[in-house]
Amino acid sequence: MADVVWRLRSRGCWQEAADLLRPQAGRDPTAALQRAELLIEQCLFTADHWERAEDALRLAEASVAGSEHRAAASCARGYLAYVASVLSRRDRLDEAQAALGRTSALLPPKAPGRPLLDFRRGLVAENLLHDPAAAHSAYTRAHEGAQERGDDLLRSSTWCHLAGLAAAAGDPEQAREGFGAALELRERLGYTVGVAPALASLAEVSEPAEAERLRAEASRLVQALGGVPVWLARRLSRDPAPDGSTVHEPKHGIS
Repeated sequence: MADVVWRLRSRGCWQEAADLLRPQAGRDPTAALQRAELLIEQCLFTADHWERAEDALRLAEASVAGSEHRAAASCARGYLAYVASVLSRRDRLDEAQAALGRTSALLPPKAPGRPLLDFRRGLVAENLLHDPAAAHSAYTRAHEGAQERGDDLLRSSTWCHLAGLAAAAGDPEQAREGFGAALELRERLGYTVGVAPALASLAEVSEPAEAERLRAEASRLVQALGGVPVWLARRLSRDPAPDGSTVHEPKHGIS
């Protein structure tokens, strides 16, 4: 089951993966949390399906058993509030900070959930609070924790965001190293849906000819996956959002 869920998730089939977990989610808090996380990730890539994610998260929150599950549910709540703030033009910063703060209070310093919590606090600091110093500190803790635990998927995301901060600070060499490491990890893991954003990010700090090749490869991959991530598809094609509004584009915001 875990292998099938991963393959579906890695190809952008979040709903299908969530449907496989539905029978277990009603009786197993871990499965309920995993299902909620899948549907939150779907929101991140599609900027849609918010009600599905909210419903799944409420189910997970109702089924928590013990401090570890409470912490994981609270971390997911904070992440959903963050994603909604970035992509749906709803200001849920207070909710995100409160939920992540509760998570921190529930988790011991060396708990397995700490690296993910640190990463999500970095996202809030970078994209909602616009505090690159705090974001860098949080991403660094998350990166070190992910490396200690062998969590290469999370490490690919911390590489991306540390590289993004380096690019913003005028250090293209460090940015290229980080984006390249993130791309290599995602390709090795088979996390296909996360490869295009890594390609596009690497293109931003590459020489013109290489950048054009990387963007073309990212565009082909986005099209093959049905147009996700939607914000990257719009950026690569220079098309506006369907309602004519401007959608915030989280250049490196894949988790």
